[in-house]
Amino acid sequence: MSSTAAAPHDVASFGAMRATHKLFVCLVAVFVSCLLLGDVIGGKTIPTPLGPISVGIIPFPVTFLLTDVVNDFYGRKGARFLTYVGFAMAVLAYTVLQLANAIPAHESTYFTQGEFSKIFGGSAQLFVASMIAYLLGQFLDIQVFQFWKALTQSRHLWLRATGSTLLSQIVDTVVINVVFWYWTASSDPTSFLGKMTVGDRWSWIFGKIGREYGIKLVVAILLTPLVYGIHGFVVRVLKIEPEDHETKQPQT
Repeated sequence: MSSTAAAPHDVASFGAMRATHKLFVCLVAVFVSCLLLGDVIGGKTIPTPLGPISVGIIPFPVTFLLTDVVNDFYGRKGARFLTYVGFAMAVLAYTVLQLANAIPAHESTYFTQGEFSKIFGGSAQLFVASMIAYLLGQFLDIQVFQFWKALTQSRHLWLRATGSTLLSQIVDTVVINVVFWYWTASSDPTSFLGKMTVGDRWSWIFGKIGREYGIKLVVAILLTPLVYGIHGFVVRVLKIEPEDHETKQPQT
């Protein structure tokens, strides 16, 4: 009668987590928080000297910054996992918001049913638009980042971080504005855009796209020192090294 050694099992223990695991958890937490906040507040436009822009522009650049950090230290697989977690949490948040909106409000409520629905319940268009823009922007950001990292042999951090963000933000900004605002205008003829002619409507939407992307361009450049700061902190203080750049597999 032969005996075989039992395969070791992983034990869930916080003490067994290394610094690289804890860092990943923190990065994912901040990423998801900024993603969900951007989705919730994105329907509000705020005045600027250039014209109205979405207030969602405040948290969303952080998501692209963190995608680049994860991409650099955990590679393509880590960045994709981050993207999938963000998408799943956005779906969860949207489901809970719709359920909360469907339940009738009590007379003691702070928000009336109409107010609550306006803020949290009537965001189907924004959710769909933001998720389409999110997935396209994220996967493009990951691809371009890894392309530049491999091309430069892991040198020139500013090039892969800023270059990937600027390209992916074009897609993100165009998609979310076109899908959300045109869909909203079509579904509500009494809205601000719904009262416009088709030509004026497209002019307003692309004007908003230009303003927001211009601001994101400036923000991406201004965030470059922060990228280097985070990179230096992780390497020097946490003693975590970035993942090596990708290499093409030899053909057989």
